Amino acid sequence: MKKESNLKRLLRYAGGYKYLTIASWILSALSALVALLPFVYIWKVIKEVLDVAPNYGDVQELSHNGWMAVVLAAAAILIYIAALICSHLAAFRVQANMRTKAMHHIVTLPMGFMDGIGSGKVRKIVYESSAATETYLAHQLPDKANALATPAGLIVLLLVFDWRLGLLSLLPVAAAFIIMSVMTGKQMRKKMEEYNNALGQMAGEAVEYVRGISVVKTFGQSVFSFRRFKEAIDNYEKWVIAYTKDLRFPMMCYTTLVNGIFAVLIAAALVMTSGGVTNEFLLNLMYYIIITPIITLTLTKIMYASENKLIVADAMSRIDSILEMEPLPETDHPKHPKDNSVEISGVSFRYKDAGRNALENISLTIKPGEHVAFVGPSGGGKTTLASIVARFWDVENGSVKIGGINVKDISKEELMDTVSFVFQDSKLLKTSILENVRMAKPDSSREEILKALHDAQCDDILEKLPKGVDTVVGAKGVYLSGGEQQRISIARVMLKNAPVLILDEATAFADPDNEAKVQAAFSVLAKGKTVLMIAHRLSTVTGADRIVVIRDGKIEDTGTHDQLKGKDGLYAEMWRQYNKAAKWKVGVSNA
Repeated sequence: MKKESNLKRLLRYAGGYKYLTIASWILSALSALVALLPFVYIWKVIKEVLDVAPNYGDVQELSHNGWMAVVLAAAAILIYIAALICSHLAAFRVQANMRTKAMHHIVTLPMGFMDGIGSGKVRKIVYESSAATETYLAHQLPDKANALATPAGLIVLLLVFDWRLGLLSLLPVAAAFIIMSVMTGKQMRKKMEEYNNALGQMAGEAVEYVRGISVVKTFGQSVFSFRRFKEAIDNYEKWVIAYTKDLRFPMMCYTTLVNGIFAVLIAAALVMTSGGVTNEFLLNLMYYIIITPIITLTLTKIMYASENKLIVADAMSRIDSILEMEPLPETDHPKHPKDNSVEISGVSFRYKDAGRNALENISLTIKPGEHVAFVGPSGGGKTTLASIVARFWDVENGSVKIGGINVKDISKEELMDTVSFVFQDSKLLKTSILENVRMAKPDSSREEILKALHDAQCDDILEKLPKGVDTVVGAKGVYLSGGEQQRISIARVMLKNAPVLILDEATAFADPDNEAKVQAAFSVLAKGKTVLMIAHRLSTVTGADRIVVIRDGKIEDTGTHDQLKGKDGLYAEMWRQYNKAAKWKVGVSNA
């Protein structure tokens, strides 16, 4: 089956606006043809001047021909402006529809999708790739229609006055067109993909470097301390230099040919007038020298249109990489959990392209209202285990049940009402605190939101803000510390009041004062709920009903804090190391 062209797909995004795109092509082509007519009147002006020379006072049609050239040039400009208005209206609609479709699809994907691909890469694909199509539709396609119509009119004009000079004008053009075709062929398509990959890699590593700039400055390091960022820059530099060198000779030949048409004409004129020159030949020669720069402009437009076509093809493939991702399947006959118990049976899970399983044959039953903590070395599978409960991902083997019902058989909406989570790096939107909390329950009243903020220990935050709960956070507003943002996020979860709660290292970025208030908020939040807590700071899990020790994707041990610290195992060693670190103090010399 023949693959649908990128242009047809773009026009489908345009909807009814596709007719404006077609209108822009027609108007742009018409503008190109009208723009050639002034040269006919310029030829008439030159002819009349040569015919009456040296009696220039005998000219009769000079003013008329001059004004006709001006009027037709102005008409060509106005028609081209109308073409651009049509193309821009359609291009903006395509860009908006493409972004809307991509974002609507993204919200249907597994919640772990963003962790797998990275928020920076998603933003680049959705916004920059769609922006590339806007440039193509708004400018490049009308220019291409203009550039294709111009040669048709030019061929007529070049051959109608003196076919010999006309053919000579086309010889360098034909050679330049062949070189351009080679430069913008399949090799260019591959190079364009490599370019975007190198640019994307450098942009991603730049984000990581900026996030770690405080560490770099604190320890007096430089960009070289971020090896991957430095390597990304070096790779991009090597690619650009190599690519530039590859195109140096063909681009030099192309530029020489398209800008040297007049030189060919002059050389030919010297040969053709060796026996004498006539006014008619001189007229045609001057006319061809004046009109041939249009050929240079036309070929340049075609070349850039071809290059932008490759950019659009790459942008569409990147958009497709998101649209082709399958959302988690939804059951046609949803069932309802009977309680807030969690049962994990024989679960194994592997991330895409990973070399080994993140979870290996995990089985665990958590009773309704039980508080269970997951501890273990970093990368052991704690967060992954909690994530599959909220169905961030679907498991390959085994099952995950809430209230006796497989999470795959619970509707997406009910699952989100059943499970809440507080991440270690909570995000607030750039709106008021009131609206940030209301996200959890859109129909909640102002009084309910204020109560949730009170229970989350946020009273001191609201008291210091200029507009209290109506204060906007983020850009053009106030900025909150990590611990304060965490408490606002907890208020959001309190308002939602889901029966199953997942806490992923929720006090990681809190200072001692904020940590105490966050812990107090958790004590209110966790009442009557099933809690799954992921923690590295062992002091936060000592009161858990049960601690599950996870290493290398497997459950190594379970028990209470007192039971586990008395055993000769991983938890006991972690507890000893934790206490040793907590008692460590920096020595101060008296010397």
